[in-house]
Amino acid sequence: MAPMPMPVHDDMTPPIDPRVAAFESSVEATLLVDPFSDQIVDANPAACALLGYDRALLRQTRPSKLHAGELPALTVFTQAVLHKGAYWTTALTPRHATGQDLQLEYAGCVLPHDGRTLLLLALTDLDARRRRNVDAAAEDHMRSGISTWQRVERVFQDIERENQLILRAAGEGIYGVNAEGKTTFVNPAAERMLGWTAEELVGKEIHPIVHHTHHDGRHYPDHDCPIYAAFRDGAVHQVDGEVFWRKDGSPAWVEYTSTPIRDRGVVVGAVVVFRDVSQRREADEKLHAALAEVDRLRERLELENAYLQEEIRIETNPRGIIGGSEAIQKTLRQVKLVAPTTAAVMITGESGTGKELIARAIHEDSIRSDRPLIRVNCAAIPRELFESEFFGHVRGAFTGAMRDRIGRFELADGGTLFLDEVGEIPIELQGKLLRVLQEGHFERVGEARTRAVDVRVIAATNRDLKQEVQRGRFREDLYFRLNVFPIETVPLRERREDIPLLAQHFLTREGKALKSNLRLSEGDARRLTRYDWPGNVRELQNVIERAAILSQNGRLRIDLPDGSGAQVLSGAARPKADARPAVMTSSEMRDHERANILAALEACSGKVFGPGGAAELLDVKPTTLASRIKALGIAPRPRATHPSRRPL
Repeated sequence: MAPMPMPVHDDMTPPIDPRVAAFESSVEATLLVDPFSDQIVDANPAACALLGYDRALLRQTRPSKLHAGELPALTVFTQAVLHKGAYWTTALTPRHATGQDLQLEYAGCVLPHDGRTLLLLALTDLDARRRRNVDAAAEDHMRSGISTWQRVERVFQDIERENQLILRAAGEGIYGVNAEGKTTFVNPAAERMLGWTAEELVGKEIHPIVHHTHHDGRHYPDHDCPIYAAFRDGAVHQVDGEVFWRKDGSPAWVEYTSTPIRDRGVVVGAVVVFRDVSQRREADEKLHAALAEVDRLRERLELENAYLQEEIRIETNPRGIIGGSEAIQKTLRQVKLVAPTTAAVMITGESGTGKELIARAIHEDSIRSDRPLIRVNCAAIPRELFESEFFGHVRGAFTGAMRDRIGRFELADGGTLFLDEVGEIPIELQGKLLRVLQEGHFERVGEARTRAVDVRVIAATNRDLKQEVQRGRFREDLYFRLNVFPIETVPLRERREDIPLLAQHFLTREGKALKSNLRLSEGDARRLTRYDWPGNVRELQNVIERAAILSQNGRLRIDLPDGSGAQVLSGAARPKADARPAVMTSSEMRDHERANILAALEACSGKVFGPGGAAELLDVKPTTLASRIKALGIAPRPRATHPSRRPL
């Protein structure tokens, strides 16, 4: 296009250039604008009449002021004309000199002039056009021959053409659908998000392509689609938490708005604006999962803390195993062997012999020592609460279940579970316990979800579980599962050499608590050694604690239930020699015990086990008697070994 001379207005010299004449005489309102200096260079009479301004005043008015409040739309239009060379829009509403907003159609083209780039803008009054169209609607329709669907298509083409720059620059996906559900346009962001090109989607029903299935695989019928609903009910639909399906078959979580489009008051389709929120949803899910895990760990730590606090309160035994006897050394060797493994351990023996101490020693020497040792006193749990205590329960599982509760198995996950008095577990629960030990899975009471645990089990009992199995009170398969590595604790009366060590250990601890320095005398040690200790170490600890409390001026008062009710005093409080009853030394006591056993063996012709044996005559366990025979160096007679037993 050749440069157009600037209009010259001289009353004495009329314009000569025909293009200038056309500009002046045109019935179409026309503006000449410098987009870079925001200046109206000139306006023809039709433009002055349309806008209501004097020509000189209009030249002094900036386009941005003429379009007050519409600077973004004016910028988009201007840039579109400069970029494409020609463009049109109906989005601009300049203000009439009277203050009224005008509904105009702008058509612009680039006009080079003297090294400058100007814009030539043609303005059409839409209100006047609409009035003419209404008056001649029927005639115009017949004349143009445009069918309804063609008019609808033009509506969408107008939307796309008018907002081309916005559609291309928008970060959200945008597409249009007509009343038949067919795609009319697709912007580049939608192409990137969905993987489909505009050519592949335009003219086709989009719901079967990108919106056919819910995220969980359920079919999504089009009559339920909120996008289609927008041009059926004429309402705006905003949706979150659905998926569009990409071309590669993967789901994209989206939130979208479906806005109805009207032509002459009739809904002809909808424009859909959507955003891919897959990353945000994934982040939200990870956050929720992390918060749930934090809540679970917090609950677990709270319960562990409550449990450990309870253990501290009820702890009565020392942390270490005290003793130098062969029986204790054997036990320590067994602990050292089994601790590094994951094998189940069964600790048997009389009450008070330190079964829990052995369990703690095994746990502390294992690779699970950084996790807790959870103790369950099976004899103290009510029968109806065993399952809840072991496996936990959910809120409402039974009367009184006001909140979820974690069970001891879950609490011991990764650590060790010590089942004290395991023989007290009800027979109906033993099957569930066996399943956890075999499979490592359980369910909380009232919950269908299966949970996995990794727990090492150490059991302890003072019962003869073999007899319990024979009597039908303990499952044989559970017994074999628990009895992988048996450890038998030795009663205190069978390791009398450990009594002074244990007594002094307890006395030192009590002395620290009472802030006094108490020690055993040789007489106190002999007195304690002669006693049989039916309550074992626990009874010894109680006797020493009582003696420390009763002590006065550093003098220890040991009170033993020896039947006479007499108290043995230490130090200066000891009775005089002439009033003292016959007291044997440790060596004398050992000789006396040896002679007594020999007499029993003689009376039973060397028989130790079974009816009529020396064990029955002495009223002791056969294993105990065999141990004492070995300790005292008594050579057994040929008949002393029972044919069904191996030598001890």
